[in-house]
Amino acid sequence: MKMTPTIEKYINHWGEMGIRWGTNRTVAQIQALLYLSPKPLTTENISVLLSISKSTVSTSLRELQNYGLVQMQYIEDDRNDYFESIHDVWELFRVIIEKRKEKELSPTLMMLKECSREIEIEDQADNITRERIHNMLSFVESINDWYEKIRSISNSTLRKIMKLGNAITSFVGK
Repeated sequence: MKMTPTIEKYINHWGEMGIRWGTNRTVAQIQALLYLSPKPLTTENISVLLSISKSTVSTSLRELQNYGLVQMQYIEDDRNDYFESIHDVWELFRVIIEKRKEKELSPTLMMLKECSREIEIEDQADNITRERIHNMLSFVESINDWYEKIRSISNSTLRKIMKLGNAITSFVGK
């Protein structure tokens, strides 16, 4: 793979976005490189292309594999391990959303359910505070329910729903 200024710009921006999303810059850059690469890359390829140590690449690749964003590929008669990213953007989106739900939404939902039960037996809690905890629980349950419905929809149907949503927004007005 040849690094062009546009590819470097994409990878660097993805790294900056990774920081905002709560991951390591290098991890995000490696995922971006593998996403853009027309063929799987070795640890050494990645190290050279991004000018980072092979040990950093290896650690980052393990993290990406744990997220389910990168898979190892074997090439016959080659002792090197090759890596590639998910290339379907819709599937990439699904994997990222599933991991975010697992790490953020599910624990928050559990905590809110506990708080909602516990606030009802606390004598000193203000009614407005109770209502706000219940409202937040209801909101997070709605998001969770929406996600559970969306995750079972095929990518082609999801694309149609997104287009329909855009059409509805245009029709109703913002």
